[in-house]
Amino acid sequence: MRDAPRDGLRRRHGGGGERPEFGMRGGRRRMFEGGELRLVLLALLEEAPRHGYDLIREIETRTGGAYSPSPGIVYPTLTLLEEISQVEAQAQEGAKRLYAITPAGREHLAANRAEADVALARLDQLRRRNEAVDTGPVVRAMTNLKTALQQRLVEGTDKQVIFAVADIIDEAARKIERL
Repeated sequence: MRDAPRDGLRRRHGGGGERPEFGMRGGRRRMFEGGELRLVLLALLEEAPRHGYDLIREIETRTGGAYSPSPGIVYPTLTLLEEISQVEAQAQEGAKRLYAITPAGREHLAANRAEADVALARLDQLRRRNEAVDTGPVVRAMTNLKTALQQRLVEGTDKQVIFAVADIIDEAARKIERL
């Protein structure tokens, strides 16, 4: 069994482990190393103030839907950036906070522009790679599976059903590996 990603990132097509390059056959590494996510968020906020959810969707859009960071990594990163005065929350709509880059954030981004550009280019590279292969039917099928699992497991399922579902998913994984 693969280890869960240590960085809190949700991957759409696999994940776990640290291997040579993200998206290469045989494994993936983290999408963002070190402070790259902070730099990407600063770069996106430099374009325009955004809500956390909008930042997540923008990253997902830039990868062509192949990758989406989880709220569990984006929101703590925004909080950190706010604590170190590189972003500020401008307005609130209920629980939604609109974040904007500060002068200190612009200065930090300028000092690390090359690293930010490399991370942004990696998002674009993933989008181009994803566009080269039409994975639409697989993504649709994965969405259907997720929906079916959520509906079935919400019903107070007993352990026998849970084990049966796990066996079905494991068998599907084995069949896909043999393709």
